[in-house]
Amino acid sequence: MKYIFLLIIITLELFGVVLKSPIVAVNEDETEVSINIESIDVGVSGFVVHEIDKGHTAILKNATVSSFDEKNKIAKVAISEFNGFSNSALPDGKWSVKVGDSVILAFGYTRGLLIAPNEEIYYRVTKNSKLQWVHPDIFATILSFNGHPTPLRSDFSEMSSSTSVGLVFIYLDKKVYTLDAKSFKILAITDAELEDSEVNLPFYTRVPEIDAAWWGEGSEELDAYEPHYYKLIIEANPDSRELYDIIKNGDKKLENLLEDFDIKG
Repeated sequence: MKYIFLLIIITLELFGVVLKSPIVAVNEDETEVSINIESIDVGVSGFVVHEIDKGHTAILKNATVSSFDEKNKIAKVAISEFNGFSNSALPDGKWSVKVGDSVILAFGYTRGLLIAPNEEIYYRVTKNSKLQWVHPDIFATILSFNGHPTPLRSDFSEMSSSTSVGLVFIYLDKKVYTLDAKSFKILAITDAELEDSEVNLPFYTRVPEIDAAWWGEGSEELDAYEPHYYKLIIEANPDSRELYDIIKNGDKKLENLLEDFDIKG
């Protein structure tokens, strides 16, 4: 058991270094840039920043690694509108992304949120890690404000922006899935042989009740833990052979989720 938790701790603490690299190319429609980098995982997110002058920079775009050429050490990075600081009362620059601007990746990777089915699993996974854990009570409060007793991907994105959390960890069927909080891409899957006989819905939290909206997606009470979180992960990782095989060889009640993959057979 100690060996299992050592693997979890090592895996969690590999994600703690912010990476910065200058842009070497921008595609014609300014939806993707290229950077030189020694190593990076697809799905790692961050920002494109522009240096205004010495000591002053501005965030121009959100950034997510879309591919990595290991031989040439070139990463393609998809860029999209950044609205994390959206405020109509504040001025904003009109800079476009150019060669020489920088991509900052893995921002917030020292802070994580763990979704776990019960209190024991939550504390056994988090207690020996040096990551700064944002308590699920905070996420539950965000869900209550949004009226979502069933968490949506947009809720995780909002939580990431408002609390500077870069990583989401989800415990499912004796494994911990490490995800980028914004892209929800799988960064690691770690074995964790823990008993999960008790399940709190929608996850372990000390918040007694999450308020529900009158209608709309996410407004219904979650009735099953594993299927919902597997589905959220699959939506962002439809081409993950590892996840496909885990579900295919797992609980028969999850077989219908195989249809959500781009992988067949």
